[in-house]
Amino acid sequence: MTVIKDWNEKQLVENRLIDQLKDMDYDYLPGQALDAERETISDVILRGRLTAAIQKLNPWIDENNLKRVVRSVLHIEATSLIEANEKFHYELVNYISIQQDLGKGKKNQTVRLIDFARPKNNEFLVVDQFSITDARGTVRPDLLIFVNGLPLVVIECKSPLLHVDEQIGQAVKQLRRYQEEKERLFHYNQLMIATSNDRAKAGTIGAQAQHFGEWKDPYPLKAAEISDTPTPQDILAAGMLEKKNLLDLIQNFIVYEPENGKVIKKLARYQQFRAVNKAIDRILHAKSPVDRGGVVWHTQGSGKSLTMLYLAVKLRRIEALENPTVVIVTDRKDLDEQISNTFRRCGFPNPRQAAGVSQLKTLLQQGPGSTVMTLVQKFQEDRQEGGYPLLSESKNIFVMVDESHRSQYKGLATNMRTALPNACYLGFTGTPIDKEDKSTTKTFGPYIDKYTIEQAVEDGATVSIFYESRMTDLHVQGETLDELFDRNFRSYSDEDRERIKQKYAKEEAIIASPQRIEQIVLDLIKHYETHIQPNGFKAQIVAVTREAAVLYKQKLDDLSDIESAVIFSAAHNDQEPLKSHHITKEQEKQLIERFKKPMEEDKLSVLIVCDKLLTGFDAPIEQVMYLDKPVKEHNLLQAIARTNRTYKNKTYGLIVDYFGVSKFLEQALGIFTKQDIRGALLPIDSEIPRLQSRHRTAMHYFDYINKGNVEACIQVLEPEDVRHEFDTAFKRFAQSMDMIMPNPKAQPYIADLKFLGKVQQLTKSRYREELTDISDCGEKVKRLIAEHLRASSIQMVHDPINILSNGFDEELKKTQSEEAKASEMEHAIKHEIKIKIDENPVFYTSLRERLEQLIQARKDKQMEIQDLIEGFNAMIGELRNVAEISEAHGLEKEQFPFYQLLETELPGEEQAAKDLTEIITAVIQQQAVVEWKEKEEVQRQMRREIKKHLRASRFPMDKLEGITQQMMDLARIHYG
Repeated sequence: MTVIKDWNEKQLVENRLIDQLKDMDYDYLPGQALDAERETISDVILRGRLTAAIQKLNPWIDENNLKRVVRSVLHIEATSLIEANEKFHYELVNYISIQQDLGKGKKNQTVRLIDFARPKNNEFLVVDQFSITDARGTVRPDLLIFVNGLPLVVIECKSPLLHVDEQIGQAVKQLRRYQEEKERLFHYNQLMIATSNDRAKAGTIGAQAQHFGEWKDPYPLKAAEISDTPTPQDILAAGMLEKKNLLDLIQNFIVYEPENGKVIKKLARYQQFRAVNKAIDRILHAKSPVDRGGVVWHTQGSGKSLTMLYLAVKLRRIEALENPTVVIVTDRKDLDEQISNTFRRCGFPNPRQAAGVSQLKTLLQQGPGSTVMTLVQKFQEDRQEGGYPLLSESKNIFVMVDESHRSQYKGLATNMRTALPNACYLGFTGTPIDKEDKSTTKTFGPYIDKYTIEQAVEDGATVSIFYESRMTDLHVQGETLDELFDRNFRSYSDEDRERIKQKYAKEEAIIASPQRIEQIVLDLIKHYETHIQPNGFKAQIVAVTREAAVLYKQKLDDLSDIESAVIFSAAHNDQEPLKSHHITKEQEKQLIERFKKPMEEDKLSVLIVCDKLLTGFDAPIEQVMYLDKPVKEHNLLQAIARTNRTYKNKTYGLIVDYFGVSKFLEQALGIFTKQDIRGALLPIDSEIPRLQSRHRTAMHYFDYINKGNVEACIQVLEPEDVRHEFDTAFKRFAQSMDMIMPNPKAQPYIADLKFLGKVQQLTKSRYREELTDISDCGEKVKRLIAEHLRASSIQMVHDPINILSNGFDEELKKTQSEEAKASEMEHAIKHEIKIKIDENPVFYTSLRERLEQLIQARKDKQMEIQDLIEGFNAMIGELRNVAEISEAHGLEKEQFPFYQLLETELPGEEQAAKDLTEIITAVIQQQAVVEWKEKEEVQRQMRREIKKHLRASRFPMDKLEGITQQMMDLARIHYG
């Protein structure tokens, strides 16, 4: 049996991944082995390997052009990291153009840096511990993947022994630090991976931890083909880093999309990659042209528009398809705009929107390479022509039909197939195909790929949607309407009653009655202001008619300060009050943009609609939909999905039902296969079991503790690992409370929420830690805890007081026991050392070692509590008198760290260390011009001067480089 001696990050994560990559035919070298290949230790590209690859892939290139290409890759001109990254990616996948005479005069030739068509024609190299050093210091990513000498993938590994909630977070934090400190490395980066073996996620430059995603499917492999029990890291590596897949991802599945004034780099998620490649596989290997099509069902909010874009990109790149025509068809104008804009923003070449029926016919006859965006309604027949004309018999046309279950198999769709009889039709839908719908699969073919509601929530691509019924007494539906009518008109004959009913007693009239809407609005305001608005989210109201929508707006304005707007389709003959709410297309667009902005930027909080914005409308800030309209089947799934988009601190969406959707919800969803719609809509009560479990987990830390004894509760959380576990447990409990409150079912847990909040704040104060971020738990929870702390007059809940101030001594006097006083002093000293250690590493490291010795002596019962306190007092005195200690050596406070650093390397030669300190700090002050830390030439000169004086002294030469770097670090702190 093999025994792993070192259960550490290197063995459990790095080496495992290296071995897997070697099995995938990667070469491996340790970082040090590549130092000889680099001109300087700041180089991030392996120039020799890049040059050799360019020569191999472009054997016609001459020496001058070879040098020119290498130089252009090494020096990318850009004003920002994202601009440089986008420029390089464009050249990588579209090739570099350069002029050269190949025998027929000077012409533009394309230079390939990578052979995407034949992955084995490239060099794949995985390297560990590759050091990159410049004036700002050294970074050493755990693993780098070079393809033809280009560092395309950066991998940061963390130990699986870390707390589970810190593994990916710490890795991403490290990757973000690398991007700040060694920007040039990330000019070439295509993707980053954060892994601990048990957890593995991928992301792109600039991404926060929440935007890194898992890769759960190693398509085209099956998980069982990797190993019997593959870890998430194994699956991600097999799915993303297999040579063919990696090059496919880089070439076809990366886009740069402008969002809110900045460019975001987006990498496909695993389901998008899988769906596109399954579609391509079917297209290329179908038994007949008719069998090429099919349906992609990816639940709403999971990136369907981008999946269509990735497929279009790849279709165009496949040589066998000979630059096909791509047609994107929708049945709603807003969807047409949304998808067209996605294609344009992501840089897809020349998509054309058909302005009308005749222009569509012209565009469809343009031939290969065109991209046409159209509404299906534009496939209208010209009656004078006697039927829709044949426009193209080409098989080289690919028609992607959005929301393919709706209007695509009626007359207009027949016209489309008449016009393009040999085209390949691919259906895309955000809702599943219902069990009775035979026409969708008959028209398009069988499913190509499924990505269900449940999978999207599990992956974090969307959030869960909860359902809460808040029916009003005035609501009348179905049989109840008949009963009400019969009561009010019981004196009339049966014939008269039926006539009156047919003419006047429509359900809509009762639903839209002013009294009922006023009652709903009163309830809605209270719900929104206490449950949604405090967390910074926005809402949609869905009214049964346009008149009802206007009435909602009037009541909302009369009864609250909530800013709202009405959006509906206007009619020419509208009278007041509808007419006063008519808006232009541009005004509608502006309202939608305002609604999407954070609350602190725009207070427009509620959109009131009846039919518009129930499909194809993405506003991630929307958390709640107040539903007062019968919505069924596909429309129901599409409408509720307005609330499922992910957004900062948003953990769920909410449907508040004022109409009675619940009465036919099961019937409405019953048309779909159960596994397809599992998790579509969850009653708010379904969170109660999870709340109970999370409550128990958070409270078990204090099971055998007197909860009235504050000090005892704080001591329970003294070990750092226990504090981390408690913080996670408390945060999860608070999140569940935020979902349930203000529902009365949260009431039994409120007292414990207050208690835990108090303990957490006291603990953070004692142990000098930042308060755990519970912003995503909701403002309601934070307010509740804050109010409890004020009400209970907890004097000990204070911001940590500076150990150097007199206030610290005053605070110590308030402590109720010697143990508490020692604990407060210990953690104050630890905090001071932690924040100051970079200012003087020698001094503060020495103090830290003494502190650890004192603590250990007390644990070993070699010291009484009073002796421990005296030892702590002595250390606090030293911390307060750093300036005096410097003066005693005849040095300024800023010079003292340099002196101590030199003294450790020149033992017994205090005067020599002092003289050298004076010289080096004088050099630094002379060189430290304005903003010198941003000027590389100044830093290089400073390093040279420091080294020169160190060499002139009797300084150990083998330590010259390291001490110079430490001197530079100190210079940035003390002379910045």
